[in-house]
Amino acid sequence: MTSRPDPGGSLGDFLRARRDGLDPTEVGLSLLGARRRVPGLRREEVAHLAAISHDYYARLEQGRIAPSLAVLKTLSDVLRLDAEQRAYLYELAGKPVPRRQTSEQHRVRPQLQRLLDAMTEIPAFVFDHRFDILAWNPLAAAIYVDFSRIPPEQRNYVHLVFTHPDVRALYADWDTVARDCVASLRRSAARTPDDARLLALVDELRTRDTVFRTWWPAHEVVDSSSGTTVLRHPIAGKLTLEWNTFLSDTDHDQRLMTLTAPPHSPTHQALKFLNSWTESTAQ
Repeated sequence: MTSRPDPGGSLGDFLRARRDGLDPTEVGLSLLGARRRVPGLRREEVAHLAAISHDYYARLEQGRIAPSLAVLKTLSDVLRLDAEQRAYLYELAGKPVPRRQTSEQHRVRPQLQRLLDAMTEIPAFVFDHRFDILAWNPLAAAIYVDFSRIPPEQRNYVHLVFTHPDVRALYADWDTVARDCVASLRRSAARTPDDARLLALVDELRTRDTVFRTWWPAHEVVDSSSGTTVLRHPIAGKLTLEWNTFLSDTDHDQRLMTLTAPPHSPTHQALKFLNSWTESTAQ
């Protein structure tokens, strides 16, 4: 993604609003003996704290230049931006929003987990930008594989599609599904080029699977939110499923995937049967 100057002034307006709303004492500036005609920080104070020239910062607020990633990071710290404000700043600047790096799996919100648990007749799971599967309901496990038996570091949708024989055998058109997985992962990697865990996943799949190794250099990209897939399930038989993904409005790194079928269709009836079978075996 390329950045451009901000002739519309949105970025400059946001920077001005943030510095106007900051108490100088919050950033370590003393007010003793100082006469301030306006609240907040002056331009030169922001520039000094960000270690950039006053002229550079002034042109930035005027929309005459585009900031670098390094400047955006520094300004985010200086202006005490929270996660949502940081993301907004990067979006205004036309830059990819950096994701928070964590060593642990993201925790799914309790409300989202309860929604999963309540969807008894709809297979559903939550995944992140790496396609790590973070949470699921029993019917999703019955469709794919018992995710609880998969080590967390391998509990990844793309990883399972390429390396797990049972998951691979599910898809009637595995080539299409797998190619879409590669293209989706490529798109995610472009958005988060410094994500060490995602890069490690790509390296592992390139090493383990010749098909992935062949397709990855093609640089095909896709970012789909809906489609249709056909599964050959060992218990429920042929399933023609409509899949949809929904982005969490409180955690933009989490998506909910659902698999549905039209009411009274053979697949809908098969899902009801599989759900009953799952409940009976769990007792």
